[in-house]
Amino acid sequence: MRADLRLYALVDPERAAGWALADLARRVGEGGATLVQLRDKKAGTREMVKHARAIQAALAPSRVPFVVNDRVDVALAAGAAGVHVGQDDMAPADARRLLGPEAIVGLSLKTVAQARAAPLELLSYVAIGGVFATVSKDNPDPPIGLDGLKSIAAAVRGRAPGFPICAIAGIAETNAADVIAAGADGIAVISALSFAPEPGQAAAKLRAIVDKALQKRGAA
Repeated sequence: MRADLRLYALVDPERAAGWALADLARRVGEGGATLVQLRDKKAGTREMVKHARAIQAALAPSRVPFVVNDRVDVALAAGAAGVHVGQDDMAPADARRLLGPEAIVGLSLKTVAQARAAPLELLSYVAIGGVFATVSKDNPDPPIGLDGLKSIAAAVRGRAPGFPICAIAGIAETNAADVIAAGADGIAVISALSFAPEPGQAAAKLRAIVDKALQKRGAA
């Protein structure tokens, strides 16, 4: 399944700002998110499945696809559209084998070497980052910046022109257009939505910025 990455909203209980995860997902979905991910590095399996099912139900009216970070078992149990995996998580080939050919399977990339090695034929998209500094995730590596994003995106598209790419980390209204201009098809965001006074309105603003930047780049 091809993924629409224009506004990729991550919901994380560690960064939910008091919102119930399902309510947060519903609000950003109604506001214009095109893909939603549950990222939870601490919950037990049963709790995570419970949250995933609630998010899936909350997104059903808006038909926004829902994926789970890392946990293929949780994605299967909740009936999610797919998973996002990192370099140290389950291999994309195994995730694809378990979830089937129609599932969304995304992969994190941080370097040009990883871009050259990624099994693009098995993936729905790649997420490049962290682009900017962020407090939403423990990351020992320095930000790659816009130049790093451009280099990694070029390595991906040199292998597969038009392959879907999103950028992640530290992205907000002030720099979202720059990220699109650098080659991303969309933005993955957490705090810019969950810490806004009204996440749905924040989603609408970010989506408008991304859509305008894509039109300016000629990629819409």
